[in-house]
Amino acid sequence: MVLERVHLCVAAATVGGEPIPFGEATLRDLSPLAVGDSWGRAWDTMWLRVSGRIPEEWTSESLAQRKAEMALEVDLGFSPAQAGFQAEGLVFDRHGSVVRALSPRNHWVPLKLDAGEEVLRWVEAAANPTLNTPDGTGLIPLAHLGSWDSAGDVELYRFGGAALILRDLQVQALLADIDALRGIALQPDTSIRRRDQILAAFERMLRVLDPRSVQSTAGVARQELASTLSAPANASAMTLTAVGHAHIDSAWLWPLRETIRKCARTFSNVVALMDTDPDLVFACSSAQQFAWMKEYYPDLFSRIRAKVQDGRFVPVGGMWVESDTNMPSGEAMARQFVAGQRFFREEFGITCEEVWLPDSFGYSGAIPQIARLAGARWFFGQKMSWNRTNRMPHHTFDWEGIDGSRILTHFTPVETYNSDLSPMELAFAERNFEDHRTFSGGLVPFGYGDGGGGPTAEMLEAGRRAADIEGLPRVQFGSPASFFAAAEAESRDRALWVGEMYLELHRGTYSSQARTKRGNRRSETLLREAELWAATAAVRRGHPYPQSELADIWQRTLLLQFHDILPGSSISWVHQDAERMHSEDEVRLKAIIDDSLHALTGDGRERLSVNSSPFRREGVEGHSVGPIASTSDRVRVGSHGQTLTLSNDQLELHISAEGTFTKLISRTTGHDYLDQTIPANQLQFHQDIPTDWDAWDIDKHYRRLALDLPQHCELTLNDDSVTIIRRVSRSILTQ
Repeated sequence: MVLERVHLCVAAATVGGEPIPFGEATLRDLSPLAVGDSWGRAWDTMWLRVSGRIPEEWTSESLAQRKAEMALEVDLGFSPAQAGFQAEGLVFDRHGSVVRALSPRNHWVPLKLDAGEEVLRWVEAAANPTLNTPDGTGLIPLAHLGSWDSAGDVELYRFGGAALILRDLQVQALLADIDALRGIALQPDTSIRRRDQILAAFERMLRVLDPRSVQSTAGVARQELASTLSAPANASAMTLTAVGHAHIDSAWLWPLRETIRKCARTFSNVVALMDTDPDLVFACSSAQQFAWMKEYYPDLFSRIRAKVQDGRFVPVGGMWVESDTNMPSGEAMARQFVAGQRFFREEFGITCEEVWLPDSFGYSGAIPQIARLAGARWFFGQKMSWNRTNRMPHHTFDWEGIDGSRILTHFTPVETYNSDLSPMELAFAERNFEDHRTFSGGLVPFGYGDGGGGPTAEMLEAGRRAADIEGLPRVQFGSPASFFAAAEAESRDRALWVGEMYLELHRGTYSSQARTKRGNRRSETLLREAELWAATAAVRRGHPYPQSELADIWQRTLLLQFHDILPGSSISWVHQDAERMHSEDEVRLKAIIDDSLHALTGDGRERLSVNSSPFRREGVEGHSVGPIASTSDRVRVGSHGQTLTLSNDQLELHISAEGTFTKLISRTTGHDYLDQTIPANQLQFHQDIPTDWDAWDIDKHYRRLALDLPQHCELTLNDDSVTIIRRVSRSILTQ
């Protein structure tokens, strides 16, 4: 599709560490960079200065006559791997304004310059290592690349050059025509008649297409396909609403700092494409990612804001991030919406009506209640299609939460949030859809995601050809809100799902990266306590309430609840950052608590204890602030021979010398709740060798081999508790 190519001069400088801003990068000494030169130690950055001049003969008139588009092409050494999972670049103009991004399947940038004009662009090239397989379906076991310190100094890429090119728009359109018809012909449910029509059209096309001069004959070749492309869809075909999207994991196979740059790359692609293509509507979740753009790329954020006002760059989700929904506390889940909706209202005057969680690992039964209270009416997901055992029986249905709240829910029938709008995916969506009897539509998010990239011009062309064509469902571009409004109006007698939607996959994420999980729970607990005492001090003593600092800590905590951070499914760098941030926030929150309590108690010498829980607790020596436990609530420690007991007025627990539980007796009825044939609290080891996704899954076959922990243990009696310590190899297990 390239008619001409004129090579450009390239000079570059390596950063050698954390990214630096444009103003600093352009002051560095540069060295020539030639085609074939190696560059890019993992996670490093290289800045390129690309310069040259537009050929005098490339006038606007000649380009129009040749149906060509002028562009800057830069090859950072791309491989066939999916966009977002290898080297990426961000192009700046000479003044430091973001232009758009470079990726393996989108490595050119349109130029609007006159013949003979000087070209000067800067490229921030990120040497992100490839940690996915080429098709993006699995992880490569390269754990050493998971952090800067362990990645080594091997340069990963070879520079492929930079050039001015003329892209042949006519040939590109012919390829899109062929892809559409070929895709329909290959579908298993395409009729023999339709398939033969397409094959006949291809034969007519090949008679007029000259392989020695494709550019000059592409136009007449397209004419031979036109009638076959214009055959309308069946009257009963469903309608798919195509929504541009780029699900960008806020961290996963890259650290948080790289996600900020991924957002800038993707969002610049989107606004640039919107400037030339009126059909594109783009849905973007996560207030955090918008906030990053506002802080680090204010010019780009202004462009985004303008597109939001036009109704084309559409904030969705209403949450701070696309969080995990199983491990955060109920308060934290509510704060995801409080923080997210507040940001969207303050920045754009918008309240998001659709929850957007296509990739979270299952959905808590508390979501409908929280979402409805936060102003949402609809829920969009996808992940349940990954179930390993039971297929989700519906795609459009009502979801009822544990309190009875209901929310209209849709799972995309294309079963991916990274669709390319190919005929294969569109036909699959129609075959796969479970609710044709009650609804005739589906929502399809399209664009490169996970690692970013977003929609492309080629995807938009594919969607336009599928607007009304025999053999495919109808495709229309639109927003999530327009789709859900239609679904709400049309779908009747919808199926009902009650309670949690449990994902039958990735069960290992409940135990992976325990330090990250512990830090999250500590932050949640301290945030509640800090707000309690700070509010009490503000009301009773007029002490200043630390609103901005608490809001900042909440936002950091909510960010670290992202569905690839809190579940423990990211590279080591991400979890090192999470542990550091949780530790920093613990120090800050304890300082707030100490400051608030000092404001409440003053500088006296008497010892005081405080109880921030809603339950009565036994006080310590001195005066107490908060409810104190009555005698009947207190736990007592005792013994019967070799057996220790823990008891209060309700229950009595018997603990053997081996640390197992032998009885749990109701002191009011005498009933023993334990099975006497099987000791309780018998800890076991299991081999953890998942079929896939080693940090993510616990498969059923783990039960085939179980080893009881050694019987020896150390028992320590405390005033109101018993401590059990077991030593196994280099591990110490404490209960």
